[in-house]
Amino acid sequence: MTVRASLNRDILRLAVPALGALVAEPAFLIVDAALVGHLGTVPLAGLGIAGAVLQTIVGLMVFLAYSTTPAVARRFGAGRPGDAVSAGVDGMWLALGLGAVLAVVGAVSSPWLVSLFGASEAVADQAYAYLVVSMWGLPAMLIVFAATGLLRGMQDTVTPLWIAGLGFGANALLNVVFIYGLGWGIAGSAFGTVVAQWGMVAAYVVVIRRLATKHNASMRAHGGGIRSSARSGGWLFLRTVSLRVALLATVAVATGIGTTELAGWQIVFTIFSAAAFALDALAIAAQALIGKELGAGDERQVHRVLRRTVAWGAWFGVIVGALIAALSGVLGIVFTGDAQVAAMVQPALLVLAVAQPIAGVVFVLDGVLMGANDARYLALAGGANLVPFLPALWIIAASGVDGGVGLIWLSVAFFGVYLLARLATLGLRVKSGRWIS
Repeated sequence: MTVRASLNRDILRLAVPALGALVAEPAFLIVDAALVGHLGTVPLAGLGIAGAVLQTIVGLMVFLAYSTTPAVARRFGAGRPGDAVSAGVDGMWLALGLGAVLAVVGAVSSPWLVSLFGASEAVADQAYAYLVVSMWGLPAMLIVFAATGLLRGMQDTVTPLWIAGLGFGANALLNVVFIYGLGWGIAGSAFGTVVAQWGMVAAYVVVIRRLATKHNASMRAHGGGIRSSARSGGWLFLRTVSLRVALLATVAVATGIGTTELAGWQIVFTIFSAAAFALDALAIAAQALIGKELGAGDERQVHRVLRRTVAWGAWFGVIVGALIAALSGVLGIVFTGDAQVAAMVQPALLVLAVAQPIAGVVFVLDGVLMGANDARYLALAGGANLVPFLPALWIIAASGVDGGVGLIWLSVAFFGVYLLARLATLGLRVKSGRWIS
């Protein structure tokens, strides 16, 4: 009982601050949208395009956090904190290199990227003004990913929460100064965010330099460590690509069904994304604890962490699912104020509610295998998960269903077929025990 209580405390100690940091990330764009929105609809539309480009790039690079955490946690669990910090620092150097390349390529290709959306000239000009400045914040965003992964591996999720909170506050203040005080418009919003992001990097460097000094670790880049991070990160990048393919394919089918159905899917997916923050926090706790215990060579404790975090994921899914089901009749009205849209969305929300326990287990198992650095399997499984899902989407698109029925089937495909495929591939791997090494 004491062991269980201690493990529960460890999960909460890691998951709760991680949740706060995760919520702070999208808050940057929310602040930008709120402040830019007062400039008019054209700048806000431009921000929408620029934000879509940036979120896609940054979303694909999130592997830098996921690949750094297990590398650090293994060494930390093995009683080698100096090596752990060095591994994390190598991940930060890799992030800097990737970010620099992406910044240059992104800045040069910004006009082309904006043109892909087919917006009016006025909107495109606003999107370009925001995007070309924001590209120079990409290295900072990626370094923050890797630095966050380093601290998570050292079993510290509180410091990233503080830095994310301070970054959020600085972003809001700088946006006000640059947009309205200096009159820079939408470009001022981008400048404010970039300055805040590099400020977060400075804070992380100070924290990690102290860790390096404490544990006699080097802040210099090591070729072998960077190559190791790149190999693991490459597989996780492919895993992330498969997730993006699933999301974009679902949106494409929703678009083909109809405008109202697309709006309805956006409501359903927004609710799913909100619940995913908490599930991601549990996955981060699982990742950090699994990596630490594998490094310590304590296989018995590894299995304890696995059972406990899976139980947390399942029960949290039950609670969130019940909450979504209870609110399913009003959520559509909250988002649109349209009773007809709310009625159309409700059955799809009930499908989402039923699927929440599955989602909880899937997110945790994903974190467990990341913590075990089973990146290659996660990449291959990501591709395998698309095999039943993409044909299911094709059938929906070809059938011509629309309205509430179309939205129900789309939800069944994503929250049923796709999530169950992920549960099967992840569950089989965990059950096999081959990830424990």
